[in-house]
Amino acid sequence: MLQFYLNDQLIRTSQPAGSTLLDFVRYNRHLTGTKIGCREGDCGACTVLVGELQPDGKTVAYQSMTSCLTPLGNAHGRHVVTVEGINAARGTLTPVQQAIVAEGGSQCGFCTVGFVMSLTGHSLSQKTTQPGAALASIDGNICRCTGYKSLERAAAALQEQLADRPTEQPVSWLAAQGFVPTYFQDIPAKLTALHNAANTAAAGGQVAQNGHSAAGTGLDAATAARAQVLGGGTDLLVQRPEQLREMPVHLVYGQAERRGIRQEGNQIILGAATTAQELLESEVMRELLPRLPQYLKLVSSTPIRNMGTVAGNFINASPIGDLTILFLALGASITLEDTALGQRRELPLQELYAGYKKLTKTADEQVLDISLPAPLTTDYFNFEKVSKRTHLDIASVNSAAWLRVEGGLVQAARLSAGGVGPIPLVLPRTAEFLVGQVISVETVRGALELAQQETSPISDVRGTEQYKRLLLRQLLAAHFLQFFPERLTMAELL
Repeated sequence: MLQFYLNDQLIRTSQPAGSTLLDFVRYNRHLTGTKIGCREGDCGACTVLVGELQPDGKTVAYQSMTSCLTPLGNAHGRHVVTVEGINAARGTLTPVQQAIVAEGGSQCGFCTVGFVMSLTGHSLSQKTTQPGAALASIDGNICRCTGYKSLERAAAALQEQLADRPTEQPVSWLAAQGFVPTYFQDIPAKLTALHNAANTAAAGGQVAQNGHSAAGTGLDAATAARAQVLGGGTDLLVQRPEQLREMPVHLVYGQAERRGIRQEGNQIILGAATTAQELLESEVMRELLPRLPQYLKLVSSTPIRNMGTVAGNFINASPIGDLTILFLALGASITLEDTALGQRRELPLQELYAGYKKLTKTADEQVLDISLPAPLTTDYFNFEKVSKRTHLDIASVNSAAWLRVEGGLVQAARLSAGGVGPIPLVLPRTAEFLVGQVISVETVRGALELAQQETSPISDVRGTEQYKRLLLRQLLAAHFLQFFPERLTMAELL
């Protein structure tokens, strides 16, 4: 039995955990303010807010999510907010809605609800004072009518209004200002009670008929054997939503033991269900890779980054998975666990891929965590990506590079490339060629030529073979230009 709060109402439902939150709010609860658009997470018309109780038990952290790709099971124990849940009585507009109206940010109105929810989520976040944060919060929303400038002005106006928002008890202030209804102040206590009741029921071994434990995330042994592992849903709910609705799912999104980023000695450990947004915001990762947020802004949009997990990107096995390419260059390994056999093993990420969309792990193995050697502050690292759109798009070709240089010589190197082979590639021969070399125009040119021999792109909808070879050459050159701008120029390399 799934239990969560939808706006100000407690929901208990036996609807399939693998069905979409979008369909539940529209067809089961008849809340049609949330719109159906692309059903692929691109347009943002179906954006809702999902709030999770924090460890202090007193606050709820809200994130925007595209409900078309949110498994209903991932709402369990959380607070889901649709536009109906923020609307004030008697048709009064919230400050977010008023800002959009005042700036002419709505024409046909179909996308407007998504913008309202994303900006309301920004109002509730801890990033309200960061420059450009309001505008960044709507990077997953598309509008085909207004040309965006009116919406950008609305976001800027909202940013000014939120300058007075206190850091202590912000929800009380937001409720007083009309950003959210007053019931938001009661949600932490309600979610705490919900969690306590679920934990008590789980301790008693109660299992619902749909195979989910009272806690909503476990499966009995028989069901687990045939369940589909489901994380953020950003891939599987695009590929086969109808099948997921009809089959048992093992939900791993939000599981405490599969979350978090920490440093242990010279190793960085990530829980498999760590999201791309958590990766972007991690102080541990930012300290080691200061430009990581810049790279990850090229990965999808804020709502999708809030949902998509790092391990999910690996297991998708796409030849152009952005996180996969990034972590290959960082030398990542994964810990695989077979719970039925009680066995674990560690596997270098590059050994996970046996062929196009084929993995070397068994069907019963799940990714438990991800580890990588902590880069030194003197190491060089860069990620590059080319796609038809700069943001919210799949790469045509992407690449990452890591170098360690001491005494003027390359001591170690790792290079990766996507979109130029049937699997996410590492380029071992190119890396080996660089080791022991002084960085020069001749050295880099030699590496660029060798990389062409290690790749086998094909022509498809994202470009011809020749185009992809050109992109790979340019992206690899871009790494070295980023690392050594005083020694190299693009004209010399290409």
